[in-house]
Amino acid sequence: MIFIVVNFQVKPELADTWLDLVAPFTAATRAEDGNLWFYWSRAVEDPNLFVLVEAFRDEAAAVTHVQGQHFIDAMRDLQPALTETPRIINTVIEGTEWSLMGELTVD
Repeated sequence: MIFIVVNFQVKPELADTWLDLVAPFTAATRAEDGNLWFYWSRAVEDPNLFVLVEAFRDEAAAVTHVQGQHFIDAMRDLQPALTETPRIINTVIEGTEWSLMGELTVD
């Protein structure tokens, strides 16, 4: 799978509306055939930092994603809400699902 984590540093005055701003992009991406997950989180230590964790089945799905109109629109529409260029980790890992944590199990 293609596993991606992106940090978005949002302007303080827009942080409380960030999830509304990204809602169309989020819905469209989650509807893509090759999308495995697309999760937003807000950093506890920095309320202006949003973390996106996403995964795509394979390279073809990831390429389709970045060529989609909703992606192109989001890159244009999100830029004015940011204080800096997003930071990204994009890598290929085996599997298509989350693994269970071996160090902590719940019965």
